[in-house]
Amino acid sequence: MPAPPEGSRTLQLNPKGKPTTTKMKQLIGQVLQEKLDNASYQSDRAAALTKEIADTVKMRLKGQFKYVVQVVIGEQRGEGVRMGCRCFWDAETDCYASETFSNDSLFCVATAYSVFLY
Repeated sequence: MPAPPEGSRTLQLNPKGKPTTTKMKQLIGQVLQEKLDNASYQSDRAAALTKEIADTVKMRLKGQFKYVVQVVIGEQRGEGVRMGCRCFWDAETDCYASETFSNDSLFCVATAYSVFLY
């Protein structure tokens, strides 16, 4: 098969490497610690803070994968919360990681989904 012409783009069918859940969890944990370490719950600030955290996580996760980041912030009031997810993806290339942060005032759950772009 002849080589592709110089300057042409080739389609990569498989990723060079898959993000590891461990590294993704560490990165998410670092972002949560940076953004929420001394934070207290403020309902009028929660929406902006979730967007800020999600954007920071997406920005730090790099590569040829598409990332979807979900962040939930709530006030600590002694009540429970349950979260779940279902995804249809390629188990060979895609993964997700979730990390939780809490202090006396608030809790935060951030989940990042990594999906390879074919």
